[in-house]
Amino acid sequence: MFARWISPGSVRLTVLLWLFTVSVTLGSASELKVRVRLADGQITDELLEADSEKDSITVEFKQGDGTLITFVADFKQDVKIFRALILGELERGQSQYQALCFITRLNHNEIIPSESMARLRQKNPQAIRIAEEKRSTEMLSMNVAVNLTRTWQLSTHIHNMCNVAQEAVYTREADVRHWLDRGVVGSMFEPQAVQVPGLQSCGTVKDLWQPCLCSYNLRLEWYPCLLKYCRNRDVSGRGSPYKCGIKSCSKGYQFTYYVPHKQLCLWEEET
Repeated sequence: MFARWISPGSVRLTVLLWLFTVSVTLGSASELKVRVRLADGQITDELLEADSEKDSITVEFKQGDGTLITFVADFKQDVKIFRALILGELERGQSQYQALCFITRLNHNEIIPSESMARLRQKNPQAIRIAEEKRSTEMLSMNVAVNLTRTWQLSTHIHNMCNVAQEAVYTREADVRHWLDRGVVGSMFEPQAVQVPGLQSCGTVKDLWQPCLCSYNLRLEWYPCLLKYCRNRDVSGRGSPYKCGIKSCSKGYQFTYYVPHKQLCLWEEET
């Protein structure tokens, strides 16, 4: 398994298919667009979509370098999916886009429920959002590759999200054990050579065609992570809690995974 390069035509087709999917599911989905300040100071438009029928949330935005980040939380299956469409370096022999997909277990209370997200509204759409809480970066060793042909057992969202990154879909061994205990077929998982003796970080490798460990960093700069509760008090002094807002968070992720040659991890030279 290795990071897949995709042509501009494939990207356009994927975008058209995505737009079609959105249009046919609009009845059960709710969208919210917010302006968010990224870590580099740039402003981006972030799209949040909640689908109460599928019990899922999608967050999508473009980074300052042009990379398109998409995050899906599948509450039905307790799965979260990260996809990055990274602009290639044409002058170095790369295609226009590189696609990566990372799949991990969704833990409780990481993000607000889909029905709560669907009800979110903003009084000032032009306001620039900055997260109230900046959470620490999570380090993830993605030492298992995923075969897309069987991922419907894990989450129906995976194939739609990751079909442009067929040979660059990764997960963690710890999450695989959890899913196997739930009855997921193990043939969709393929262990990777992350712990091979002598395997170096791509940042230290000079030969572009040498295998190495690649690290990719991304940050969800703004997302509703918790519900806020207030309390009404009656004349007797008794209080009853009610939802009165959300808390916003920012969280970083560092994914480390095996690549057969450094050419698929050129951003390591910039770190």
